[in-house]
Amino acid sequence: MTLLLKNGTVLDYASKLNDKMDILIENGKIVKLGKELKDNAEKVIDCTGLYIMPGMIDMHCHLREPGFEHKETIETGAKSAVKGGFTTICPMPNTNPVPDNPETIKYILDKAKSVNLCNILPYSSITKGEKGEELVNFKEMLDAGCVAFSDDGCPVSNAKTIREAMLEINKLGSFTSEHCEEKSVSAGAINAGKVADQLGVIGVLPEAEEIMAARDIVIAETNKIHAHICHISTETSVNMIRDAKKRGVNVSCETCPHYYSFTVEEVLKSGVNAKMNPPLREEKDKLAIIKGLKDGTIDAIITDHAPHAEEEKAKGLASAPNGIIGFETALPATITNVVAPGYIDYMDMVRLMSYRPAELLGLKDKGQIKEGFTADLTVFDPNKEYTYTKEMIVSKSKNSPWIGKKLKGEVEYTIVSGNVVYENK
Repeated sequence: MTLLLKNGTVLDYASKLNDKMDILIENGKIVKLGKELKDNAEKVIDCTGLYIMPGMIDMHCHLREPGFEHKETIETGAKSAVKGGFTTICPMPNTNPVPDNPETIKYILDKAKSVNLCNILPYSSITKGEKGEELVNFKEMLDAGCVAFSDDGCPVSNAKTIREAMLEINKLGSFTSEHCEEKSVSAGAINAGKVADQLGVIGVLPEAEEIMAARDIVIAETNKIHAHICHISTETSVNMIRDAKKRGVNVSCETCPHYYSFTVEEVLKSGVNAKMNPPLREEKDKLAIIKGLKDGTIDAIITDHAPHAEEEKAKGLASAPNGIIGFETALPATITNVVAPGYIDYMDMVRLMSYRPAELLGLKDKGQIKEGFTADLTVFDPNKEYTYTKEMIVSKSKNSPWIGKKLKGEVEYTIVSGNVVYENK
């Protein structure tokens, strides 16, 4: 199968390419990149007015299968991901059963292969059953096909246990992805402060995130190993990670579109659809996240796509589960809230959503538009403006704070290994 993309503006962070180009794809690979390519390709797509970037990579999401298929399945999650322009997604291990054994990893990989939409690279848990006690067999899990390790929403609280895990996993060439939450001070529904007080709910202290982030930075610095910190949301977290990087500490981190798009005030508008963990913070935190995106403190934008059934989210602010869906709004939310206002540019966006995630995950032939690389590509209209509606959502769950919001930027094609897996019709 040969595919020719004509007249698109190609954005590639690695080569700093930002120019109108044609891309010829054959047998799943990029074989030629140039101007006015002439080839008798089996399929030609005119990309005039569209931007082409390396396929977006989501390092942190939730597909819910196995065990919670009423929220999302691998198939519905993959459909949502490719609609949002993601060519590779990495689901977290908070399923039932937990992927703490090769058999569950194999189930996820086999299901992903049968769905055949995007690359799905699952995390293994760090501990058996995500209980924070007995470590899994890290080599066995890597051999089974896991991409990295996390206990996700059940962070390992015992410092001795997480230190041992980080040391061993680093020796194997992988990393831990730590959901930073000190449970002893994390009780609550939304960020602590005037909005929580106004709504009469317990507020989550920002220290819950920051204490655990500090712990993992210390372990990484003292032992000269890599620590990756999940979905940071506070000014203090950004400052700590920036300072650590300046000292040469091998620490990386990620954030989500909601942390640079909203503050806790959004809870007053979207209610439970603005409830997630860590919670939306204050204006100073949002501005710090935006600064971290620009200056390289933050390595990756992830979605933390967290689908929940409507009856679960209807339980009220104090009792509803944390999390929102994010695959389908990540790109337009980023364009709308940080690219269009000029906080970052499109090259920064490519670095954060494609290049750096590929680098962190060790995906050698992804994250770049380069001859010989796998043809995973996201093609989008940067100027399309629209109001996001519930009816547009492909995910099985509909828990999104972007419903009713005006957005700019829309995915037109998602290409995985040279195959068009999504087309905006």
